[in-house]
Amino acid sequence: MDPLNPPWWTAAVVYQVYPRSFADSDGDGVGDINGVRGKLDHLADLGVDVVWLSPVYRSPQDDNGYDISDYRDVDPVFGTLADLDALIAEAHDRGIKVVMDLVVNHTSDEHPWFVESRSSTTNPKRDWYWWRDPRPGEHPQPTSWQSFFSGPAWELDATTGQYYLHLFSRKQPDLNWENPEVRAAVHEMMRWWLDRGVDGFRMDVINMISKHPDLADGPPIPGSPWTDGSASYLFGPRLHEFLAEMHREVFAGRDADLITVGEMPGVTVEQAREVTDPRRRELDMVFQFEHVGLDHGDSKWDARPLRLTDLKASLGRWQAGLADVGWNSLYWDNHDQPRAVSRFGDDSPRYRRDSATCLATLLHGHRGTPYVYQGEEIGMANSRWADVRDFRDIESLNHYADATARGEDPEQVLAALRPASRDNARTPVQWDGTEHAGFTTGEPWIAVNPDHVDWNVAAQREDPHSVLAHHRALIALRHANRTVQLGAFAMLLPDHEDVYAYTRTLHEDGPDDETLLVVCNVSANPYPLADLLPEAVSAELVLGNRDHLPDHDPAVLGPWDARILRLR
Repeated sequence: MDPLNPPWWTAAVVYQVYPRSFADSDGDGVGDINGVRGKLDHLADLGVDVVWLSPVYRSPQDDNGYDISDYRDVDPVFGTLADLDALIAEAHDRGIKVVMDLVVNHTSDEHPWFVESRSSTTNPKRDWYWWRDPRPGEHPQPTSWQSFFSGPAWELDATTGQYYLHLFSRKQPDLNWENPEVRAAVHEMMRWWLDRGVDGFRMDVINMISKHPDLADGPPIPGSPWTDGSASYLFGPRLHEFLAEMHREVFAGRDADLITVGEMPGVTVEQAREVTDPRRRELDMVFQFEHVGLDHGDSKWDARPLRLTDLKASLGRWQAGLADVGWNSLYWDNHDQPRAVSRFGDDSPRYRRDSATCLATLLHGHRGTPYVYQGEEIGMANSRWADVRDFRDIESLNHYADATARGEDPEQVLAALRPASRDNARTPVQWDGTEHAGFTTGEPWIAVNPDHVDWNVAAQREDPHSVLAHHRALIALRHANRTVQLGAFAMLLPDHEDVYAYTRTLHEDGPDDETLLVVCNVSANPYPLADLLPEAVSAELVLGNRDHLPDHDPAVLGPWDARILRLR
């Protein structure tokens, strides 16, 4: 990366919209594109540069739109293509780019490609998907892989007597990227969207598109009759070839104004360096999941306390690994993760505001492109789930059904679902304190968090010390400060159990050399600042989250206290 002419996204902040839960314009209880259009001024006021739009394509909605039946149309539940064109134009008028979710590891089983593929073994599109004969024995599935949504990763098709692969829902058959016709069709579709004004793509599980042709069984999964086949489908043998071909066929010649980010479960630092090395022309950045797996035991449903030292080791390794080659994406929340303030912070009434702003400061100060998930900017928290009937997420419901069928205590299964379910991220955005939080005039598709009466955009909009105001300040600082954008990262206090601290340093010719110290106390325990970091005592405060409070003591790092300081 040329430090004198870095890509525009090094200074940018991305905001993820999950349309179903963002804003409903027509009162049917489901968020839609016109609802997003109506909130663009909120996003412009926040200062974000990019909106990443989760899928709005035509879909049976088995997995809330990640099962696509038509890549070139909008599902009626969200609106029309004309509505989407208007959203793109109106976002651009405000200086905001629009990134689409690209889901091409799999389609819906209702996509015309799959309808043709399953019609007969001789159909021209048969090998657009992964089909295999049953194998003899008690388990006739071609492999014993487990789906990400529980149960086997293969589904028998009665018409032809073969099984098709689905790493996710049985209604999400995996595309066969070994077939060049599949890749050409995907590339054509991507160009079609770019021609409509889209500014790039977030690529869903893109490191799964290349499978090892032998599709070998994997090691057993504890507590499951199935095996882990990830060695056959994570970073398969042709992934780099496929990504380079995609760049060449879709982005070449116009990539300077675009952004591409690949969601890559299981990606390592070394793999991310390769994929995001600008000389290879594959992707701009990746989403990695190492830090959001640190509080997992054998599965996401087996929660463990997060040790701050583990978080520092993980994020520090990614900062160091991509320091000279590649680029980091920075996030706490997204549509697949529980709310950060409940998961990594303290969502109690006493500390929720300070905790949310502390976590935001910790994240945004790193080197990389920050991603804000809808509602994170006001400190939205996990919801309350009284009963399994309150959940909507297919992953959560499948896990509950499978676990209880194996004889696990339903109450214990439900207790594990409550903090970990993806539905925590999918409750409606809390715009105001009215009955349905200003999200809809109808009955919402999933219940609004009861705490919306106190935690909402309207209550925070004019408050200069709100979570919303702090996010505005963090985003403005990234836009204005080249050290935040490009400065070198160095971890401090790696063994401290409560304080996360690091420096960002930029050396440039002339008087612009600068070192910023970011120090965040992610606990309720106060610490004398001089004992921790003597250099911080005389430093200049750039941005803090508690300096306005009556009990604030500059010499003490208070509970959930976060500061960005300029060293003198």
